[in-house]
Amino acid sequence: MSPTTRGCLAGAFAVLLFSGCQTVQPLYYWGSYEPLIYLSYVKPDKATPEIQIAKLEEDIQKAAAKDQLVSPGLHAQLGYAYLQLGQTDKAAAEFEKERYLFPESAPFMDRMLAKLKAPAAS
Repeated sequence: MSPTTRGCLAGAFAVLLFSGCQTVQPLYYWGSYEPLIYLSYVKPDKATPEIQIAKLEEDIQKAAAKDQLVSPGLHAQLGYAYLQLGQTDKAAAEFEKERYLFPESAPFMDRMLAKLKAPAAS
């Protein structure tokens, strides 16, 4: 077999080998969620509820634009940020979304929702 033929066969083999490769799409869109959670513990003044709401809402929009699901916990964290600002209706809506998207979160989300509905202790 001539060197030219071997080169052509090697090239053809490489094309066949790599033409079957496909990049794997991540299951969830994580965006700034994980770094934001970390920041909220390490430097809380750099991740205020207002900052978290803005970044997480942006992540939700970016995920929708990419036709991806948001990461587990994102809606729960967004709800918690709303709760910290006293926006209980928005908090409840986010807890419901988390519960719907991730049924395994239902026990925790149900407790959070029950606390929202419970009368405030005097």
